[in-house]
Amino acid sequence: MELLPHDVKAQVRERFQADLDKKVKIILFTQKLNCQFCVETETLLREVAALSDGRIELEVKSLINDEEEARNLGIDKAPGMAILALDEDGSTVDYGIRYYGIPSGYEFGTLIEDLIMVSRRTSGLSSHAIEHLKEVDTPVHVQVFVTPTCPYCPAMVHMAHQAAMENENIRADMVEVSEFPELGTKYNVYGVPKTVINETVEFEGLVPEEHFIHELLHAVGQHAHE
Repeated sequence: MELLPHDVKAQVRERFQADLDKKVKIILFTQKLNCQFCVETETLLREVAALSDGRIELEVKSLINDEEEARNLGIDKAPGMAILALDEDGSTVDYGIRYYGIPSGYEFGTLIEDLIMVSRRTSGLSSHAIEHLKEVDTPVHVQVFVTPTCPYCPAMVHMAHQAAMENENIRADMVEVSEFPELGTKYNVYGVPKTVINETVEFEGLVPEEHFIHELLHAVGQHAHE
């Protein structure tokens, strides 16, 4: 069973040929029970990796059997994945980029942009934002709740992942809320995208980069200078 239409595959292959630079590794955690889209997520990622001329490596693990590695990556739900930089010597760099749920619909675009971003080893954020993110010296957990049909969600997720790439203290999750309804209830997700930072700061909608950085710094008790 293939998930990606031929025209989409052609577009992704062309984009990868033009824009993928260094190697990238995706580590996907699945489980056999109580996982609505684990099989489809694995299928989708295998199809994407196959379009990369060997520059994207996919490793599939069990959330149960590989519990220690999942814990080291902070992954506690399935399907859950991390996108890592893969160096030529086989070592990896973890930028704190996480996905929970299948990156389908509009979020498929986010996945492609993130893979290219990690392959280039540069976030693309403004120099102003990067300077402020250097101030973050304590752990930050950003959760962006999305649905596949939300056109504004990908930009918010990508912005959170850009921030995570710039500071090792930041971990940013895309959470597909219909796959994890208990989290939707816990965080009162009535509209998407909804962003929750360190359980204390939350806001709805797609916001400008400057606003997002301000909220992130506010969550850790710091404030962006004007």
